[in-house]
Amino acid sequence: MALARPTAPAAPAVPSAPSAPSRLRPARGAARTQGRRSDSSGGWARLRQKPWWPWVTRGLGFAFFLLVASLIAHQARSVDWPAVWQAVLALPTRVLWAGAALALLSHCTYGSFEWIGRHVTGHCLGRATTLGIAMTSYGFTLNLGSVIGGVGVRYRLYSRRGIDPGTIGQVVATSILTNWIGYLLLAAVLPWFWVPPPVFGWSASALQWRTGGALLALAPLGYLALCLARGGRPLVLRGHCFALPLWPLALWQVAVSCANWMLMGAALWVVLQGQVPYAAAVATVTLGAVAGLVLRVPAGLGVLESVGVALLSSQALSKTDVLAALLAYRALYYFLPLALAGCAYVLQEWLLRDKSG
Repeated sequence: MALARPTAPAAPAVPSAPSAPSRLRPARGAARTQGRRSDSSGGWARLRQKPWWPWVTRGLGFAFFLLVASLIAHQARSVDWPAVWQAVLALPTRVLWAGAALALLSHCTYGSFEWIGRHVTGHCLGRATTLGIAMTSYGFTLNLGSVIGGVGVRYRLYSRRGIDPGTIGQVVATSILTNWIGYLLLAAVLPWFWVPPPVFGWSASALQWRTGGALLALAPLGYLALCLARGGRPLVLRGHCFALPLWPLALWQVAVSCANWMLMGAALWVVLQGQVPYAAAVATVTLGAVAGLVLRVPAGLGVLESVGVALLSSQALSKTDVLAALLAYRALYYFLPLALAGCAYVLQEWLLRDKSG
């Protein structure tokens, strides 16, 4: 007869530890906060999906454009245009040649931005070809906008040479970053050398300009610090990979961009025959570029002239002389390069006619 095994006595039930309400409350609070944020973002998304939303945004943009255009037209009516034309014709030939040389050097400097993109992406095109594509597209970008020049012409010329769209996008993004990262640093430095006068009844003290410049300098300095910390490793944000150069190349990006903007200011300063401070000419170019970008006016037509007349006119330098110099600068830096870029584009298309587009 088999004996039954004695069973072990049941262990006494151990009461479970009470839950810590203090740990749960923050989680519930965070959930409620996240819910409110998602509701607000969802409400904004629903607002943008309304059928009338595009018409509202376009209407506001058009109204702003009309306001600026009316201000430019009002200022243009007060100009003695025959006197301006005579002032343009009176500009010395050596001044125009010097301005054209500085404009050409600036275009070459901007074209070298593409070499940075070439280094980062490692595409197979040579330096001369890359520089030619960049300078051709830059002429179109200045006069016809970034969509046509910065994207359309660049994409066409690169793709005809076998560069894939992803690489083209990285090259374009690197060029844009290089252009504006130096702009911000230069804008931070300029208030220490020249402070704009009151314009249209609005003025700011030197301290305010310098404080704003210090804030702008945080972007290029932060970029340099990021490149130094990453050591050439790409940055991944929300599943997108962004290539970062090593810090010496990032430092070169900032330096060459500042050099380009300073060359642009130098071209205007030479055409003005040195009658204004050099920093004032650089500030006119930088402020005019941002104003034209915000207003989305092709080539900043009329915007640069309005900014320049407002900033540079004085008792020693008449509005007529300033406007004449600005028009000559526009011809040298914008219109002449556009004509050359058009010829270069046609030539490149003809040379690549046997390749599939």
